[in-house]
Amino acid sequence: MTDRRHLPTTPAPVAQRAAAIEAALQAHGLPAADAIEQGLHHAEDVWLPARGARVVAKAWADAGFRARLLADGKSAVAELGIELPKHHRHLVVLENTASLHNVICCTLCSCTAFTVIGLPPDWYKELEYRARIVRESRSVLREMGLDLPADMELRVWDTTADTRYMVLPLRPPHTDGWSEAQLAEIVTKDAMIGVARL
Repeated sequence: MTDRRHLPTTPAPVAQRAAAIEAALQAHGLPAADAIEQGLHHAEDVWLPARGARVVAKAWADAGFRARLLADGKSAVAELGIELPKHHRHLVVLENTASLHNVICCTLCSCTAFTVIGLPPDWYKELEYRARIVRESRSVLREMGLDLPADMELRVWDTTADTRYMVLPLRPPHTDGWSEAQLAEIVTKDAMIGVARL
């Protein structure tokens, strides 16, 4: 049994704990420094909402791609060079319409299709959002600035271990004739999560 009298009473700072984990991995022959550098690169330079915005813009502009995206999201985004981790077995794309609004959450933690829509925002990870969006969906959306009409159907989708979701926002009517690049500029991470409409 460990003698607890010799253990520190407060945990080490995060940077110190991270360095200790990295050193332990390195000691076992695992290239932790390279993995950390690669992870930071992906988080800061690759896994950005602009990728999802490009997917949305293509779906708005190309009916064939839109059909493929709704049928098999994972295969469709791969056409654009976007891959999901192996454990993300399915990407389900949820289409918003004039009478239907979709919103996503992860009630257990904060899972998203991060390689497509970017890392989850801080509020998405908070217990209050994760618990309330399921029980009080309209109230939560209203508090976030989205007041849906009472007759609009609202569906909440909870991420699972192998399924990730992405909302395909309703294309704004004033965007007819816009290029895919112009369309991508107006797509936000919040719209792809479903807490905003464009």
